Formats: sequence, C-alpha cells, structure tokens
Amino acid sequence: MRPRLLRHPLGEGFDARSAFVALHLEDDAFWLDSGPGGRAFVGTGARVVPAIGEVLTTLRRELAAMHVEVPLDGAPLGLVGWLGYELRGETTGMPVRERGRHPDAAFLRVDRLVVIEGDGSAALLALGEDWSGELGEWRERTAAALRSSPVELVEERRRGPASPVELVEERRRAAATRLETSAPSPAPTPAIWYDTPERYLTHIDACRDAIREGDAYQLCLTTEARVPGRFDALAVFDAVRASSATHHGGLLRIGDTTLVSASPERFLEVTREGVVRTSPIKGTRPRGAHPDDDARLRAELVASEKERAENLMIVDLMRNDLSRVCELGSVAVTRLLEVESYPHVHQLVSTIEGRLRADAGVVDAIAACFPAGSMTGAPKLRAIEVLDALEQRPRGPYAGAFGYLAADGTVDLAMTIRTIVLDPDGASVGAGGGITALSEPDAELAEARLKAEALLAALGAPPAD
Repeated sequence: MRPRLLRHPLGEGFDARSAFVALHLEDDAFWLDSGPGGRAFVGTGARVVPAIGEVLTTLRRELAAMHVEVPLDGAPLGLVGWLGYELRGETTGMPVRERGRHPDAAFLRVDRLVVIEGDGSAALLALGEDWSGELGEWRERTAAALRSSPVELVEERRRGPASPVELVEERRRAAATRLETSAPSPAPTPAIWYDTPERYLTHIDACRDAIREGDAYQLCLTTEARVPGRFDALAVFDAVRASSATHHGGLLRIGDTTLVSASPERFLEVTREGVVRTSPIKGTRPRGAHPDDDARLRAELVASEKERAENLMIVDLMRNDLSRVCELGSVAVTRLLEVESYPHVHQLVSTIEGRLRADAGVVDAIAACFPAGSMTGAPKLRAIEVLDALEQRPRGPYAGAFGYLAADGTVDLAMTIRTIVLDPDGASVGAGGGITALSEPDAELAEARLKAEALLAALGAPPAD
C-alpha cells in the first residue's frame, strides 16, 4: 500500500509551546510558528546533513524516497531544516572563500508531527498505511504526553469549563511563569559586532563606489553581532515571539545548532499545482512611537525613490531567476511595492510567481533562485563577488533559508533573516541592508542596527558596539 496522510484529533486546549516542552526539550526538533492565531507544527525526525557539494543531490534523493501522491494540506511532512548562505558555492558555481562552523544545509526527515491550530485544537499527523505497529505506539505515547495534567491544568478543571482560547492563554501564562521562576536571568553581555560603525560605513562607501563604477546596481551589505554565553533556546524564542511574532517564525534545533527566527520574508513557496512564488523585501522604516509618527514613516517608505528603486531591482532579478525553471510567459509580478508592517519595522514587499516547467522540480527552483537576490543585490553573481571581498566572513545560516520541503511536492521556505543562531560558543545575529547609489551611509547603518535590535534584546544583550 502507498503511504497516506493519517490524522488523529486530540481535541482542544493545546498550545505549541506546551507541546514542544512536553515532547522535545532536548533532542533534534522543530517548531514552525505562523504567529498569533495561526497554525504551528512541532516535531522531530532523523538528521540529514549533506556533505559540502552534495546538498542538491541529497535533497533530490530524499524527496524522491519520501514522495507521496496525497495532498498533505500544508503539513511539513518531508524535510524540515535550513540552507546556509554558503550553499551559493553549489548553486552558482562560484568559489566560497570561507565556511563557518555550521553546515551548508541541515534537515530532519519528518514522517510524523503535531499540528496545533490557532483555536487551540490539535492533532497528530503521520505518513503511513495505518495507525499500527510502531506508528500506533508513537500515537499513544505522544497523545499521553500532550494530555498530561500539570498543576495548572488540574486547577483549570477545578474552576470549570473555559473556552479554547482561554485555555491556550492560561497555559501560555503558566509556562512563562515556570520559565521566570526556574531560570534566573544571566548578567547582560554586550553584543560584539564584527564591524565597527566606522568600518561598516567604509564598506557602504565601497559599495557606492562599485555601483558608480558599474559593477552592480544594488548590493546587500551585511554584518554580524555575536553574544558569548549559553542560552536557553526556548526562552529566547519566547522573547522573540513576544516582541516580533511573524508569519514565518521558527525554532529549529539540529545537532548543536539552533535557529530562532521571526522572519518576515518568504524565499520560495511551491504549491501542488506547480506555482512557485517569492516575496522579496527591500525597503525599511522603523515603526513610530505614536500613530501620527507611524503613519508618517510608512508614507515616507512608500514615497522613497531609493527604496522603490531598490525593490524594483530585486523584482527584476527574481523574475530572471524564476524564468530559468518556469514555463515561458508564466512569470509575473502579482504584488508590487506593498507595505507590510511588523512590530518594529515597515517593509516594502513585492511578489513574483510563475509555473514550474514539467521537467523542473522544487530543488531545481531552489538551485535557480538561491541565494535570494534580496540578500545579494544585482546583478547577482557580481554582487556576490563584491560583497565577499568586503565582508570577509562566512554568513552561515544567516541570509539563507529555512522551512520545509514536503513529500507531496510543496515547499515553504523563509529567508533566514531576523534570526538568532545559537551554538555552544554563543549566539549570532546577522543584519544588513541594500545599498544603492542613493543610499545615505548613516541611515543604512541605523537600519542594520534596527533590524538586530529586538533579537539582541531577546538575548539580554545591550546594543553596544
């Protein structure tokens, strides 16, 4: 028999954090979170860490072995993980100066998970023929763990029935209370930036010189802040979700590396019908402290010649990338220069989509588009060369992508931006912005620091140089 999608409803009154705590505090695991009121997925799987130069081949092989014909309804049953920026060596054929301690790609092979809906209802999902044997044992064991009755749930029952939304909120508060009382906060450690403000400003000037000389139209210059120490990834994700929840949030732990992300940018989406979409972000303004100020900053973003030009350059680049794997005439811009507002920033977003050719698969789409133009600049290959010479460091998971490649052929990958990378040596936060001929250096420096600010706060790090 062919595998099918198995579903075991658990009822109501669940939340993703409690599920993660009950099931996956220590092992390789993921929690993909789409923000307040959205779906969340929690699970684990066998580790898949391809060798350098074999990422695309490994992804094709793994997906072929797991392929199912049944629709998975948006569930990330398949491969869940991340692609690091240095995968560009494989996708572009360009030399990679240096690699960091993190692999070019790391995934979990997922055939079962927990889904928690925005209303607090939950279910177990799995790929299999039926709930028998080891899969049936997993279902019973997992359901029992999720239905365990800690003190706060006993108290809920004593008080009487409550709505699912109230139950979810009560469990969230209880979990936060346990965290605060059991894990004393360490002394704040200042962030150490790879580039001083003066050096970053010098790099901005170098980017503008390269643009004036015709080497590029736009360059996405980045830097990195490092915070030494040991961090509780779940506590960090709690803080990130509280301050910066987005539609593509996630906590992914594979080996000794953990990604905590509140990414606002989709890298690639592929539907079962073969439609592939990308939604680059270029153009940023901070949120205002008061409604009038906020509206002014939003309007300023919309009217900015520099920000609009920057966005349009990347739109053209991504149209070109998609045209390499899409049917002739199918690539189109479906959203142009629209503002999306998040807790800390307004962003200018466009969407480009096309229909994959019959002879092209989802890994071909990744190969054609990676790294995303919003993290390189245009033209892509020359931009990569210029930036590599200036930055002189591996970007690692930052500026890559994370999410899932499902067994039914669907894909949802977010840009690895607004992301904290945790490892035994500490935490790192990448940040940057697009440089054009119209860039004002001080404003570009301020934008890069603004993008890192909420993430450094989640680490308890003062935004020091």
